[in-house]
Amino acid sequence: MISVRTACPEFISDIGDMLRLFLGDVQIVEAEGPADYEHVVLESNGNIADRWICGDASHELSQPAPTGTPVQVRRARKRQVKMALYELLRKMTGMRPPWGALTGIRPTRLLYEGLDMGLSMEEAKARVMREFDVSEDRASLLCEIAEMQRGVREPEPGSFDLYIGIPFCRTRCSYCSFSSGEIGRNGKLVAPYVEALLKEIAGAGRLMREAGLRVRAAYVGGGTPTAISCGDLERILAAAREEFPGAVEWTVEAGRPDTIDREKLLMLKRMGTGRISVNPQTFCDDTLARIGRIHTGADTIAAYELARELGFADINMDLIAALPGETPEIFAETLAKVIELAPESVTVHSLAIKRSSKLHEQLHVSGAGHSQVSAEGAAEMIARARSELTRAGWRPYYLYRQKYMAGNLENVGYARPGYACLYNIGNMEETASVLALGAGAISKWLFGDRDLRIERAANLKSIEEYVARVDEMIERKRALILPEER
Repeated sequence: MISVRTACPEFISDIGDMLRLFLGDVQIVEAEGPADYEHVVLESNGNIADRWICGDASHELSQPAPTGTPVQVRRARKRQVKMALYELLRKMTGMRPPWGALTGIRPTRLLYEGLDMGLSMEEAKARVMREFDVSEDRASLLCEIAEMQRGVREPEPGSFDLYIGIPFCRTRCSYCSFSSGEIGRNGKLVAPYVEALLKEIAGAGRLMREAGLRVRAAYVGGGTPTAISCGDLERILAAAREEFPGAVEWTVEAGRPDTIDREKLLMLKRMGTGRISVNPQTFCDDTLARIGRIHTGADTIAAYELARELGFADINMDLIAALPGETPEIFAETLAKVIELAPESVTVHSLAIKRSSKLHEQLHVSGAGHSQVSAEGAAEMIARARSELTRAGWRPYYLYRQKYMAGNLENVGYARPGYACLYNIGNMEETASVLALGAGAISKWLFGDRDLRIERAANLKSIEEYVARVDEMIERKRALILPEER
């Protein structure tokens, strides 16, 4: 447990993220008296200085007082508070994280911030390295992503992206922290959930027509959408396509190979699904069993080949680096198999061990004997993926980071040129409004004011509560999207 006393308590969450960047998954407690880390603010001659003190070590960062809108001033102050603490922690630990002082989800935003200021790509890259201590390797990655997003990052005015959540899986993976129900335990909830979702689809469709908005890209995720029956999934897709016509992209997370069969793939094809995911995570059968998946690597290959046979020409595969018990050599074998299969896109995740996951319990509480991959091992896996995928013709096109990620690394989507997923770009870059339907789904709406305001409307996570209160979920979206009716 780490105690903190700060002159800026409004930033305590961000301060905690910075401390965990160097100290690991520690509990942060805000103190009123003497603390492990103490922060004071000094103002003089138009400058603001942030001084952090830990024992005999200290660091002070002074800059001119920020100006601009309240949002801009708050953002600048938060950055300075965090950078002062970052420099102290670097001095104390000797560590230099690959993403420097960045703890947020979307580092690309800082590169685009520089470009919006009129800087060249090289100048924007240098700014990210200089102001946030990002390594040259990661700053170059941001530039590669920006190049892949050129021309597709910004949706046309009057459009939105659609997300539909199916929160059911055959089994629950040990690393999963999503609000998903296992079909075996929650099968009785599928039928009422489908009816509630159809009701929300119809209500949201009416709302979008009333607002005069049209869908650009649609994504059906979960959970595992193909875990439910072919008939139920077809009803959902048919209703969604009727209510939201004209999308240029339809993605369905077929995901788990043990839920994919000929009947479902033919139905997805008939429903106009152009892009699917067939996700191995790993091709090591021992790892698959260890993380709670009930399929083999051979099952993944069979599902992928069936999808190709039936004419799917845009397939994504997800991999996870640093799964428990895996070595860089095992990960390399999985990567080689994916390159051999040659899907149009590959998403490489760094394992994030969330506190609500079964894996966190196994590793940190019960001592189940799983070996956790070192930060160095995770970094080696991620570096290999980037090197070999780019050499084979894939290019990074979106990136996001999570808390508790192995090695403080990143998740990166790679795609062949022309196959970047529009939904992934719009959602991760927050350049597209997202209408999100289903239990636990969060709609995000962009408002084009000076500070590009984003507001959210969250659906209830509990499947039972969502079913019982679906009318309220529709009204939450109305209040978000048509605020003049509030």
